Amino acid sequence: MAFPKYCNSLTSYSRIRTREVKVGNIGIGGNNPIRVQSMTTTDTMDTEATVAQSIRMIDAGCELVRITAPSIKEAENLANIKAELRKRGYNTPICADIHFTPNAAEIAATIVEKVRVNPGNYADKKKFETIEYTDESYKNELARIRERFIPLIEICKKHGTAMRIGTNHGSLSDRILSRYGDTPLGMVESAMEFLRICREFDFHEIVLSMKASNTQVMVQTYRLLVATMMENGMHYPLHLGVTEAGEGEDGRIKSAVGIGTLLEDGLGDTVRVSLTEDPEFEIPVAQALVARYDKRSCHETITKYAEYPINPFQFFKRNTDVVLNIGGENVPRVIADLSDKESITAANLFAFGYNYSVQSDKWNLTDQACDFLFIDNKQVDFEIPGTLGIIQNAETWNGTKERHYPLFDAESYLNSGSVSKEINFVLAEIKNLTEDFISLLQKDKTAVLILQSEHENALAEMRRAIALFMESNLNVPVIIKRNYRLDENGFQLYSATDLGGLLVDGLGDGCWITNPGVPNKVINSTSFGILQAARARTSKTEYISCPSCGRTLFDLQETTAKIRNRTDHLKGIKIGIMGCIVNGPGEMADADYGYVGTGKGKITLYKGQDVVKRNIPSEGALEALEELIKTNGDWVERPTVEA
Repeated sequence: MAFPKYCNSLTSYSRIRTREVKVGNIGIGGNNPIRVQSMTTTDTMDTEATVAQSIRMIDAGCELVRITAPSIKEAENLANIKAELRKRGYNTPICADIHFTPNAAEIAATIVEKVRVNPGNYADKKKFETIEYTDESYKNELARIRERFIPLIEICKKHGTAMRIGTNHGSLSDRILSRYGDTPLGMVESAMEFLRICREFDFHEIVLSMKASNTQVMVQTYRLLVATMMENGMHYPLHLGVTEAGEGEDGRIKSAVGIGTLLEDGLGDTVRVSLTEDPEFEIPVAQALVARYDKRSCHETITKYAEYPINPFQFFKRNTDVVLNIGGENVPRVIADLSDKESITAANLFAFGYNYSVQSDKWNLTDQACDFLFIDNKQVDFEIPGTLGIIQNAETWNGTKERHYPLFDAESYLNSGSVSKEINFVLAEIKNLTEDFISLLQKDKTAVLILQSEHENALAEMRRAIALFMESNLNVPVIIKRNYRLDENGFQLYSATDLGGLLVDGLGDGCWITNPGVPNKVINSTSFGILQAARARTSKTEYISCPSCGRTLFDLQETTAKIRNRTDHLKGIKIGIMGCIVNGPGEMADADYGYVGTGKGKITLYKGQDVVKRNIPSEGALEALEELIKTNGDWVERPTVEA
């Protein structure tokens, strides 16, 4: 099946050329660099605090400052904020963020350089109701939206104000959900409805975004938007972001999986990394993500596709054989690497989720315990945990030790004599995938391929290799292996991009990443973090927390830390932590539980998208959340699991 085109090339890095949109003194799209932006978290009515925070953001490298304008008074105060910034010598353009209030958008568009509107709530309300529409009644709804939206278009044209049409997965209107369902198509159509009205009035100063907290949905939706625009001769710039990514390591990894996957294929003209941290800390993360592509265009050739066998708009896990506990319906496995150690001791396993208790003479393991451990040519002289497999180089492996398995390179595998009857790991690159090599893999039901790449465009090369297996009807499980030499921050961002970009398309049955100088504990947590961010394997509680803004009704960083401290052992549970009702039940999307600010000192708790307790005092809200989780049977005490 031939899928619609969504990028210039799947094998040669090439950034899509979009039309240039002028936002104040900067251009977005066209030949401009990928722009980096963020959003203030202060009260918009507090001019001094908003100006001070904006300056910190700009000094950190922020090229466009977004400020919330939830009502007319905040929209009007943007004039004071802008004047003060200009007075202090800062000419960075401002974008007003609008939800629910078209009047505020119309005022803001006369003051600042850009307005962001959310099609899900600009002219619609969300009550989580299913509505039956005829073609005629739906057409009437579009006419209503058109009349509500036209004034803003005319003001933007008159004042030279740009617009972002920003669809959010969690805030799709009841109208769109009723018509298209909770799908990437629904998200794209939500934006296209507004875009068509803009084009009707010859207004083209538009940037589009398709944000979601679910990285699979986010990636699929941006791709579908670009494919839709290509089919209709449109070339509007894209603003990339994973909404409600969270904080710390988790937020960075999740952002890199979503944003990085799209950047790899040349999509994206401006980026915002949404972290539950002060906004100036978002900027270096975004800068690191986009800097990778400054000189990417010249790289070694990768063979083009005759026909692309991977559906880029819908998730399907590649069908693979089951070999021991790898492939098939098994979760992706994690291989840890201790090849750099002179000798292997029980203490070395602590960084990989295993802790030996001398007192009980047993192994205790965490939910992030690696599945296999590569030890090169060394030996293990102690009893290993029952869930762990050991991988040795084939010349050292002799088949006498339980749960020890050989690793061959491509050449030795083709000529191997002594092999394991259970599982044989084979390390190869795309250049090794000859007809003889593939033929041998097709006959060998014990083989697991360790696919490695040192290519500058490694994601594309590895994707091409896996596609070759699909074309050859070869169902060998594939472990994705990458070796880095980066600092800790670069390692996390780039590995999340490279591995996550394959996993979100269902490609890969495990991961093996190395980086000398980065602690093994960080490498291990990054591996599991990438799998969770790509929705491939759950190993911990997931927090869908918004990055805060002027609408926020409590300290998001402090509250998120407290909730995490009490609940981070609840593996597989998703908890949404939202500062206001705008980022409430809709933005939490698929969260199991929600903690939402609904007034000063007031919290509303959700089970899924249903309100359970409304406007409870914040002082006891954490305890109430814990009790809600217990009442629904999802609470467990912190366990000590023995191997």
